[in-house]
Amino acid sequence: MKRYYIATVAVALVILLAFAMIYSPWKLLSEESVLKVGFIYDNDEITPYTYNFSLAKIALEKKYPERVVTYTRSNVLEEEVEQPLRELVKAGCSIIFTNSYSSEFSRLAADYPQVQICQTAFSNMDRGEENKNFHTFNGAIYQGRYVCGVVAGMKLRQLIRDNVITPEEAVLGYVSAFPTAEIISGYTAFLMGARSVVPETTMKVKYTGTWNNYNKEKESAAALIDAGCVIIGQHVDTVGTAVACEEAAGKRPVYHIGYNQSMLDVAPATSLISTRVNWVPYVTGAVEALMNGKPIEKYVQGNIHGNDIGAGFDKGWVEILEINEAINAEGVQAEISKTIEGFRRGSIDVYRGNYTGVDPYDSGDTCDLSQGYAESKDFSASSFHYVLNDVITVLP
Repeated sequence: MKRYYIATVAVALVILLAFAMIYSPWKLLSEESVLKVGFIYDNDEITPYTYNFSLAKIALEKKYPERVVTYTRSNVLEEEVEQPLRELVKAGCSIIFTNSYSSEFSRLAADYPQVQICQTAFSNMDRGEENKNFHTFNGAIYQGRYVCGVVAGMKLRQLIRDNVITPEEAVLGYVSAFPTAEIISGYTAFLMGARSVVPETTMKVKYTGTWNNYNKEKESAAALIDAGCVIIGQHVDTVGTAVACEEAAGKRPVYHIGYNQSMLDVAPATSLISTRVNWVPYVTGAVEALMNGKPIEKYVQGNIHGNDIGAGFDKGWVEILEINEAINAEGVQAEISKTIEGFRRGSIDVYRGNYTGVDPYDSGDTCDLSQGYAESKDFSASSFHYVLNDVITVLP
């Protein structure tokens, strides 16, 4: 009986050991291989800019539900990024992404050489000392702006043919945050797209002085509409501009071009189309680079400049969102496809023509576009920063 008991215990121990060998190491390996990924947002996810950026986090979680754990800090002011960054590092994040404009990230990267810090690139950003673990990235959104300009131009042409407006009344409006290269590059591309269809098109611009103020954006759009603008674009972070267009619908011809998300839900009668940067290819690619033990810039596809990567329609980094078929001009889908294909082939030269422009911060810095201008040539951030004479007017 004693021998039987000992044999039974021995068998049980063998089974238990086998079970442990099969399952415990797998579980331990799984826990050790989980990559912790941090995200720092300048706003919350209800604002279009941050909502669009957060889609990359959602895509990452769906693609690697067992291998990735994400941590998020939202509504982080530019001057307050240090604490949430240190919290994410303390939580064990190996890589941190941010859509903030703060210059602190390049400085703080030196404190954590083992953590990859990836920030959306913006014009005139302070990169500080070169740190191998600090990375920047951006989509060539000027391409999406140009496509939206073509859509706007086709609508203007339709309105002219229908005798709703005259060619002289083909005026675009643009609600902008600040006169930075990122914004000037975008609204210039928007205008150039429209002028490729209706050469008489001009533009009026209003700056709000802030990225995220619904009331100011709505008021600025209303002022542009009152100034005779027929189609309003935006480079600000709320839907205020779209709402202003929707409220003016019926009183005068006015339409809207959105950014970061489709705005058909808030402006079904006036929203023609929207464009956005698709952050998914970079965010998922950078995480996969770490999973495979490779440098980010050796793994993610795009235009590489040191620790900086950019791309456009060619790599899926820029997208055109839902088309409002009920109000767009006939044939718009075919023209959109044609224009996007032109960007993929590199055959569209956006910043070229009989134009001169001036830097709003330095009147001595001018440009002549007769020879063209290569946007994002040396860096993923926008660099074109000249307000074109005669065709663009900045309103107070």
